Amino acid sequence: MLVIRFQRTGRRNVPTFRLVVAEKSRAAKGKVVEFLGHYLPARDPHVFAFEQARIEHWLKIGAQPSDTAARLLAKAGMKNLEKFIVRYAKQKKKGEEEAAAEAPAAAAPKAEAPKKEEAKKEEVKEEAKGGDTAKEAA
Repeated sequence: MLVIRFQRTGRRNVPTFRLVVAEKSRAAKGKVVEFLGHYLPARDPHVFAFEQARIEHWLKIGAQPSDTAARLLAKAGMKNLEKFIVRYAKQKKKGEEEAAAEAPAAAAPKAEAPKKEEAKKEEVKEEAKGGDTAKEAA
């Protein structure tokens, strides 16, 4: 299967990328079928130059763009690349999971109000009993 992806070039801390068509099973820096453009993210206004006609040609043939390539091409103005962009589900943080579990309980406070009042009364009774035993022990 053919894939349209980026091939990293450039020196350390100054990345540059080539937009290439390559066999999916090939190494990232391996043999390519065709060079389609380049991306220079280190420049102040990012430079992204590509041959739109050739990319459309490879897409018609059946080449699949990588997620990153599809996102950058769509941002640059190419159409019909939404189906290649992967949507990631947002993960809930630990605090959010507990809050989500408590949210349904907070939605029905009327049913819990009598239970809370009973619990408070029981706590008062226990404190009173505990206080009496403390006085007796002294």
